[in-house]
Amino acid sequence: MAEQVPSSVPGDVTSDDKLWAALAYVLSPIVPIIILLMEDKKNRPFIKAHNAQALAAGVVLGVIMSIIAPLTCGIGLIIWAIMLYWAYQAYQGKYVTIPVITDFVKKQNWA
Repeated sequence: MAEQVPSSVPGDVTSDDKLWAALAYVLSPIVPIIILLMEDKKNRPFIKAHNAQALAAGVVLGVIMSIIAPLTCGIGLIIWAIMLYWAYQAYQGKYVTIPVITDFVKKQNWA
């Protein structure tokens, strides 16, 4: 699910980039919106790629959760665990491919 994409410049992805990308998944959609307001963060390629996906995933999963939450809480924990996994991958410096969402975000030119 996660792939390592070599950066064009060695050291291009900083530990700060990794932290913000991870936080975007864990605290989506709040942190992705904050990143969009931060000029120094929103244009970093690594953050931008993860931020767009985290925002889209957070909104989609939030809508799904609001519909099914009354039915079961177990699914919510599974979805949150998946978001934590994506956060861990981002923190490791890897790009994450989320089915359907990654393609949608790229086609919209958001990442």
